[in-house]
Amino acid sequence: MTTPAHAAQARQQYARDAVLSASPARLLTMLYDRLLLDLRRAEAAQEAADWQTASDQLLHAQDIVLELSTSLRPELWDGADGLRGIYEYVRMALVSANIHRDVARTREAIRLLTPLHEAWHAAAGTAQAPAPAGAERTVHVVG
Repeated sequence: MTTPAHAAQARQQYARDAVLSASPARLLTMLYDRLLLDLRRAEAAQEAADWQTASDQLLHAQDIVLELSTSLRPELWDGADGLRGIYEYVRMALVSANIHRDVARTREAIRLLTPLHEAWHAAAGTAQAPAPAGAERTVHVVG
């Protein structure tokens, strides 16, 4: 008999294996998937005045944006500095969204990142499958 704890552990192992075996392009799209999932969850939590959940989601989203920014290689791509500027703007918007409990800033971040999410999926040749706001996907950024 499978217990809920055993099932959760199996899901975590599967997600860990998926991350470890993913190509760099797939890792990037996974980060974007998780980033937008975090932002949609934060938006829903802000609308419900669930400030702790909103904060947790916004902080995780900030970690992902920082990871995306630090992974840019300007010596290999002349567009890296422009993209880094977008990431920094979004990161500061998320800080503001969290401090001021401002759902409009969270929505702004979603609007700015959605075209990038779509573009990276197109470039990687992967199908986009955005999850509903409550769906679980486990891609963790350590930071």
